[in-house]
Amino acid sequence: MRIGVLGTGSMADALATHWVRAGHEVTIGGRDAHKAERLATRIGGGARPGSLRAAAESGQDVVLAALPFGAGADVAGELRAALEGKVLLDCSNPVGPGFRLLTEGGPSAARRLAAAAPGAHVVKAFNLCHEDVWRMRPPVFDGRPLAVPVCGDDETALARVRALVRDVGCEPVAGGGLERAGLLEATAALFIALWVGEGADAQAIAPPLAYAAGPGHQDTESGTGVSR
Repeated sequence: MRIGVLGTGSMADALATHWVRAGHEVTIGGRDAHKAERLATRIGGGARPGSLRAAAESGQDVVLAALPFGAGADVAGELRAALEGKVLLDCSNPVGPGFRLLTEGGPSAARRLAAAAPGAHVVKAFNLCHEDVWRMRPPVFDGRPLAVPVCGDDETALARVRALVRDVGCEPVAGGGLERAGLLEATAALFIALWVGEGADAQAIAPPLAYAAGPGHQDTESGTGVSR
């Protein structure tokens, strides 16, 4: 794929590195040309530096918005013409001091990108983990690849992002339409508060899939249990 990356930070570095290794053509775009050039050089594999606009224009298949929450919608608005018809992948987390969800009571970060660039097909993914997890080759824990929820409304866009998830070594999970992106962002705020604020294992709050609908669900489904 031809992928444009908006941003020169840690998430841009982690994800673009995987995609270059998978054989994709990647352009790193930033407001600071020197930072874009340094990142492209570090990633190697033919990654090219450029401006934000150059990255948006070159990302014919996917454009990754690896931008802080406060800047994402502004940049998308500036580049709305270049993003027309493109897949715009949002990995941001609108989390502020005290692990507060900055979008509470308003549109999600992904929805704000969609409003700023209404011609783009916005997809939410890669927002639930620290960038160091995405640097792993691959992110596999106890023999199981990391699952990555993906939210969006356009099937072609979803298919491309699912392929990029697999290129990172993870398994995509259907997260629903873009209206559910806010739930992913809220989940990230909760997980970060548990992991960082409390030192708690967020993974431990969910039961195994077999018990997710209640301990009697499987027996009832098979006709051998008693309804409750």
